[in-house]
Amino acid sequence: MTPEITVLALAGLLQGIQFATFAVPANLELGTKVTMGPRDKEPQLSPRLGRLHRALSNHFEGLILFTLAVVVVTLGDASSGFTATCAWIYLLARIAYVPAYALGLVPWRSVIWATGFAATMLMILAALFS
Repeated sequence: MTPEITVLALAGLLQGIQFATFAVPANLELGTKVTMGPRDKEPQLSPRLGRLHRALSNHFEGLILFTLAVVVVTLGDASSGFTATCAWIYLLARIAYVPAYALGLVPWRSVIWATGFAATMLMILAALFS
């Protein structure tokens, strides 16, 4: 297994942890009647819970691009020390992003996001030009 695929697997586990980090407080705050219901109306979330929800959604979006980068690197047989480092930077940025967003750390949340995004784009570029 390439380092990039290992990091992708860990990023998938991180997504699960992020889901639990949001779901447990959501059930406590909103109650199971709301969280298990059809949610025809968007429930009002506390500021921190709203940030956890948006961080979860953001990771789904970022994970799509990162998965694409890993596939391009892997199928293009372009795995290298550089792409492996980029993959690890992406994962570390995603780990740091959750508390930065939950705590409302401005501008660090955006800096952390940009770091993970740049690492993903650099992986794709490295695969294209290898």
